[in-house]
Amino acid sequence: YSRSLRYIKMQFDTTTSSSWQFGHRGRVAVFIDGNNLFHAARFHNIDIDYNKLLRVLLGDGRLLRAFFYTGVDVGAERQQGFLLWMRRNGFRVVQKELKTFYDGTRKANLDVEIAVDMLSLAGRYDTAVLVSGDEDFVYAVNAVAYKGCRVEVAGFRSNTAPRLIDVGDFFIDLGDIAHLIKKDVGQAGDYDIPSFVPPGESSEAPNAPRDAFKRISQPVPFDNDFAESETELITDLRGDER
Repeated sequence: YSRSLRYIKMQFDTTTSSSWQFGHRGRVAVFIDGNNLFHAARFHNIDIDYNKLLRVLLGDGRLLRAFFYTGVDVGAERQQGFLLWMRRNGFRVVQKELKTFYDGTRKANLDVEIAVDMLSLAGRYDTAVLVSGDEDFVYAVNAVAYKGCRVEVAGFRSNTAPRLIDVGDFFIDLGDIAHLIKKDVGQAGDYDIPSFVPPGESSEAPNAPRDAFKRISQPVPFDNDFAESETELITDLRGDER
């Protein structure tokens, strides 16, 4: 797997003299728009291994926090199982219950939560990686950049708004590195990674593998200087926005 990481660094390192080549990350904060990423990955027929995705996005940096944002259906046991696995494997899950609209559709919008968290932590991280293709984040990315932070956008190019690609300092095309972030066929090992279940799609709960919620065997390196009180502050700020 280390060979794969070296490969991706070579792919993203360009001939530019900039010191901000992919791989020189500093403190990294990752913000994953879960539902947006799922639908883009499904369009490309890719089942994402979130452990691999996080390691690739981190490069040689130190992980400050990795946030995963999603709407939740309280009755969907399978989705709750996936979110439990995420929490036990290095992700901070930010969730919002689905709302039913007049036309019968059910959805939850977490754009505000993502934008507030990016801005609240600006200055604590050197590099923010936004995993989303939603054009609504253009203003937030600009605001974070004005605070002196590097902001990278990760997504599938065909499913990512051009304005969002343009406003970021760097674009990571997940389609180009799909072989590094997708789940292996018949993946074996001492853990099993469940697949993301989008809110409202399925409430069925198939029998989960016995090892489905084990921790990953090689934890991602976190920045231990980040205090828990900072995360509590973020929670308070999000509460004020509602």
